[in-house]
Amino acid sequence: MHDLFRIEGLVIFITAKFQVRPDDANGWPEITEDFTRATRSEPGCLWFDWARSVEDPTEYVLVEAFRDDEAAVAHVRSEHFRAAQEKLPPHLVDTPRIVNVTVPQQDWSRLGEMAVPGDT
Repeated sequence: MHDLFRIEGLVIFITAKFQVRPDDANGWPEITEDFTRATRSEPGCLWFDWARSVEDPTEYVLVEAFRDDEAAVAHVRSEHFRAAQEKLPPHLVDTPRIVNVTVPQQDWSRLGEMAVPGDT
């Protein structure tokens, strides 16, 4: 991205759904452990968090954010990403689904509609 078009305070926010094979669902955190650890150590990674569906134990959702386009590109070009491209698909039922957007913030905002009294 050219510096003239860079807007400070924007992050690349990605959410992806992974439908894991039933026999691998309980072991998914271990299957993805190296990839997760390596991604979290990238200088441009703001967060990289897995969650398991409470309704479908074979579905995992990945929520990740990168500080800018360059960080997101570096992630996709990394050795650990290429390794994950080989290691993860055999454990999946189908191709993961993704939402990838640029958002105007640098961290999580508070959910005002669920404000906890006294929490500032």
